[in-house]
Amino acid sequence: MEQKLAELKARLMEASDLYSALSVLEWDQTTYMPPGGAEARGRQMGLLGQMAHERSVDPAIGRLLDDLQPYAESLPYDHDDAALIRATRRQYEKDTKVPKELIGELITHTTNTYQTWTEARPANDFARVRPLLEKTLDLSRKVADCFPGYDHIADPLIDQSDYGMKAADVRRVFAELRAGLVPIVKAITSQAPTDDSVIYSHYPPQQQLDFGIGIIKQYGYDFNRGRQDLTHHPFMTKFSSGDVRITTHVKETDIRDALFSTLHEAGHALYEQGINPAYEGTPLNGGTSSGVHESQSRLWENIVGRSREFWEYYFPQLQAAFPDQLRAVSLDQWHRAINKVGASLIRIDADEVTYNLHVMIRFDLELALLEGSLEIKDLPEAWHNRYASDLGVTAPDDRDGVLQDVHWYGGLIGGAFQGYTLGNLLSAQFYGKALEAHPSIPTEIGQGKFDTLHGWLKENIYTHGSKFTAPELVERVTGGGLQVEPLLNYLRTKYGALYRL
Repeated sequence: MEQKLAELKARLMEASDLYSALSVLEWDQTTYMPPGGAEARGRQMGLLGQMAHERSVDPAIGRLLDDLQPYAESLPYDHDDAALIRATRRQYEKDTKVPKELIGELITHTTNTYQTWTEARPANDFARVRPLLEKTLDLSRKVADCFPGYDHIADPLIDQSDYGMKAADVRRVFAELRAGLVPIVKAITSQAPTDDSVIYSHYPPQQQLDFGIGIIKQYGYDFNRGRQDLTHHPFMTKFSSGDVRITTHVKETDIRDALFSTLHEAGHALYEQGINPAYEGTPLNGGTSSGVHESQSRLWENIVGRSREFWEYYFPQLQAAFPDQLRAVSLDQWHRAINKVGASLIRIDADEVTYNLHVMIRFDLELALLEGSLEIKDLPEAWHNRYASDLGVTAPDDRDGVLQDVHWYGGLIGGAFQGYTLGNLLSAQFYGKALEAHPSIPTEIGQGKFDTLHGWLKENIYTHGSKFTAPELVERVTGGGLQVEPLLNYLRTKYGALYRL
C-alpha cells in the first residue's frame, strides 16, 4: 500500500505541476502580458489544460484508487491518507466525465474572451463580447451536461465550486437571508445618507500600495512566499505552497479601492499559505470550497478591516502617511465613511449590508441564462431592470452594468457567484467561534495584533486544506451547519450602532 500511495502522489504531482504552469500563464496574462500575446496565450493555455487533464484522468490513477480503497477504509476517517484517497476519488470521477477536447476548447475560448473583455469594458462595448459570451454559455451547458441526472442545469457547476450544494439549496439560503437583509437596508436607507466625501482626495498610488502591504504583513501574509501586483480585477492565485500571489488595483482619488481589495485578497492568501505543506501536489492542497475561501477574504477585509478597533490602531498611521488628505478627518468620520450603506452599482465596492443583494442578482441571471429563459442579447437590459427593482439604481452604461465582473468573461457561466454570499455567512460563523475561544481578539485587533485570530483560523480551518468537505469542516468548527442568523446578528449589531437603528 505504501508503494501504491507513493505512486499515486507522484502522478498527482505531475498533474498539479501542469495546472500550476497553466496558472502562471493566466497570472501573467492578467498582470504583465502585452495585448498582442492574447491569441497565442489562449492556444498555449488550452494545450496545457488538455495535458493536465490527461494526467488527471489517467486510468492508472483509477486503478491505484481501487487498490488503495481497502487501505483507506481501514483508517480513521480523518487520517490524511484516507482523506487524500477520498478527495482524489471524488475529483477523478468528476474529471473523467469531461472530455479533454472540451477542456482545451473552454480554456482557449475563455482566455481570448478575457482579453477582449479587458478592452470592451473601458470602451463600454458589450456588442464586442456578446458573441463570445454566447459561446461561453454554450460551453457552460456542455460542461453541465457531462454530469447527467441533475435537478437543475446549474447544479453540476455549483458543485464544482461548493461541493454538495444545488441551485435549490442556494435559492433557499438566499431567500432566508434576503428576508432578514431587506428590513435592515430599508431602515438605513430611509435616513439621510452618510457623508463619505472626507475620503475623496488624491492618494499617490505607490503610497497606497505600501500602506496596504504594511497591514497584510501584520496580518501574517508571508512575502517570502508571495507578492502583490496590479490587475484589472483583483484575485489571488497559488502556484505552490511557496508561491501564493495576490493582486489589486488602484484608484488615485479613493484609497478604499486598493486598500480593501488588498485586505480581501490577503485573506484568500492566508488560507492557502496556512495549508499543511505535506499536502503539496495533491487535491488536498487548496481551499475546500469557494464559500469557505470567501469566508476568509471577507473576514479579513470586513469583520476585521472595517471594525472600529482596527482603525483605532491604524487611522493615526493612515493620517501620518497622508497628512494633507486626512489631517482634518476624525476617526468617527473615517469609520462611518468606510462603512457607508447605500444602493450602489459596483459589487466589489458595495457595503456589507447591500453586498449580498448584488450577488443574488447575478446568481438569478446566470440561472436564467442556463435555463434558456434569458438570452445573452437581452442580458444588459435584464441587468439594469434587476438593479432598478432590487437596489433602486440604474447604471448609465454597460461598463458599470453587465461588463463590471470578470467571472462570465474569464470562466464558465454558473457556479461562481454563490460562493461570495456563502462566504459572508461563514465568515460570521467562524469569527463568532474564534471569539468564543479567545474573547481578547477585538482588544488585540485594536493593538494591531492578529496572531491569536490568525492562529485560531490556521489551526481550525487553514491547515486542513481540502481534507474535509465544506459541510464537514463547518460542522467540525461550529458544531452545526451553514446558518444565516450569525451574519444578520453581526450586521444588526454593527450597523444598528452606526445608524442608531
